[in-house]
Amino acid sequence: MDEPNLNSFTMDTITRASTDLERNDDRFLMNHSVKNFSWRGLTVTVKDRQTRKARDLICDIGGDVQQGELVALMGPSGCGKTTLLNVLARRSSGAAKVLGDSFVNGVKVDAASFGRMTSYVEQEDALIGSLTVRETLKFAADLSLPNLVTKRQRIERIRTLLEAFGIQNQANTIIGTPIRKGISGGQKRRVSVASQLITCPKILFLDEPTSGLDSTASFEVISYAKELARLNNVIIIASIHQPSTTTFQLFDKLLLLSGGRTCYFGPTEDVKTYFHDIDHPIPSNTNPAEFLLDIVSSDFSSGKESSQERVRAIQRAWSTSTEANALTRCVSERAEVAEKDVNKVVMEDMARPGPVKVIGALLHRSFIKSYRDVVAYGIRIVMYLGLAIMMGTVWLRLHPSQEYIQPFVNAIFFGSAFMSFMAVAYVPAFLEDRANFAKERANGLYGPTPFMISNFLIGLPFLFIISILFSIVSYWLSNFRPTGEAFFTWVMWIFLDLVAAESLVVLVTAIFPNFVISLALVAFANGLWMSVGGFLVTPTILNPFWKYVFHYIDYQAYVFQGMMVNEFSQRNYSCGDGCRCMYTSDLADQCQIRGTAVLETYGYATGRTGKWVGILIGIIAVYRLLGWIALRLRKD
Repeated sequence: MDEPNLNSFTMDTITRASTDLERNDDRFLMNHSVKNFSWRGLTVTVKDRQTRKARDLICDIGGDVQQGELVALMGPSGCGKTTLLNVLARRSSGAAKVLGDSFVNGVKVDAASFGRMTSYVEQEDALIGSLTVRETLKFAADLSLPNLVTKRQRIERIRTLLEAFGIQNQANTIIGTPIRKGISGGQKRRVSVASQLITCPKILFLDEPTSGLDSTASFEVISYAKELARLNNVIIIASIHQPSTTTFQLFDKLLLLSGGRTCYFGPTEDVKTYFHDIDHPIPSNTNPAEFLLDIVSSDFSSGKESSQERVRAIQRAWSTSTEANALTRCVSERAEVAEKDVNKVVMEDMARPGPVKVIGALLHRSFIKSYRDVVAYGIRIVMYLGLAIMMGTVWLRLHPSQEYIQPFVNAIFFGSAFMSFMAVAYVPAFLEDRANFAKERANGLYGPTPFMISNFLIGLPFLFIISILFSIVSYWLSNFRPTGEAFFTWVMWIFLDLVAAESLVVLVTAIFPNFVISLALVAFANGLWMSVGGFLVTPTILNPFWKYVFHYIDYQAYVFQGMMVNEFSQRNYSCGDGCRCMYTSDLADQCQIRGTAVLETYGYATGRTGKWVGILIGIIAVYRLLGWIALRLRKD
């Protein structure tokens, strides 16, 4: 996709967009506009893992931003940009200790009110690749806008944002998946920002909005941010690494960090004068952003000691400057005045959508994703059909005679165990869902409960379809017990097996949101369940440790014994020529083997299907509950 140029859109379009977005929506947001956002003495301290001593990630940071301003957080890698951005946005700091104050219109605002007036755009575009641009904005509106905003208003707001960001021509184009190409990188950044502007936030945080973009795309993204800040009176604070000269000049203010401390804060137009006054003049025809990063970085300088001393001198120069003193005085005086002012910032109850509506929106979004994204279920359906054909043709037309008893058992184990094992294919799909959930949860849209409920419910019909398709092919080709009751009982066990396996994937991936780690752990867990499930070593002789610690919590064990009972409890097998029966049963004089004799060698009893189903449902519930706890405890 070609990048549209900012100049191809008239200022009337953007102005109309900003007016339409604000019209009649103020009552849903706040009684008073955000005129300024300031902070003082922000310090984040962690315990060093090696020295075990306290170490400051950022130290004594102050700042003051007015409505309509675009601010750049800049500095070398590891200087604390993202840490500061997260602290300003009141995002979780983990085990870090946070000191300092932040103010909106000079007032300390509670976390709930602050969350309703702000939005945060992640560095990575956590977008669902199988949705179109319009659908992405639609679901952002459904999950965030109060019920008082009508459907017509939502549609109009989406149209306005599409036009304001110059992506109306891509409205029906998918975001893009590893298999299907979608919109470009620059357009994805604009979609990410647009989706956060649905609720007309008054403060917007952007984490590396130009990451991975070329200079042209970077300029256009920041240009859109600039216009939105100015025309909507939005405060935008963006961390940025190394902007081009033209991109750097778009910012109204710069907060320059090094080693977690301030090297400069103020208007970008005053940068040259300030650094000239402290004996670090910016040469002509030089990108000021590159020059500033060079002089405040000590990582790659030839003279390490001198470079570190230079950085400390720049930090000292700022801390004792008139600009720093004026900033501190301004923030403090405004806070003192605001404490006496009865017209403080008061947020109205924005009445976010209720749990039922959120779950409905998540189900709708997941349904679209599931049938469009072949990685989620399409590839898995093909894989399971391939497995069914392979199983049905390898164990083809088994006969009810004793030489086929072991092949029947082998086929039951193969069908149940490998159906479960192949659930590892769900890992990448859930990782995408989890990343999107983390972004939306951080912006206060919903918690882990609606996410887990919708994720569970949307998977059930697809898993049932897989169970039916797999069983239709494999069951009848292999010639298992040929009755309708037996067939649908088999389908039930396959379905519960898949639900349990997918629940295990959800649990592991919720704890370890890394593709390689999750894949390895899920594969290992399935290998463990195969080992102690009762086929490779029967429960009657299984080592007590593995039996009592793992066998009874192994969902594959209950599926295997359920399928075994389904096949052997009501079927007899001939002993063949010579009437030499391999299993002893009451039908030996008839040259037959009663199937229950096979079950006895495994220690399986009949009449316990309901109990095993209940245990299996309990295991599924525990997996989902533990996954919910993991998501609730983790804040990433």
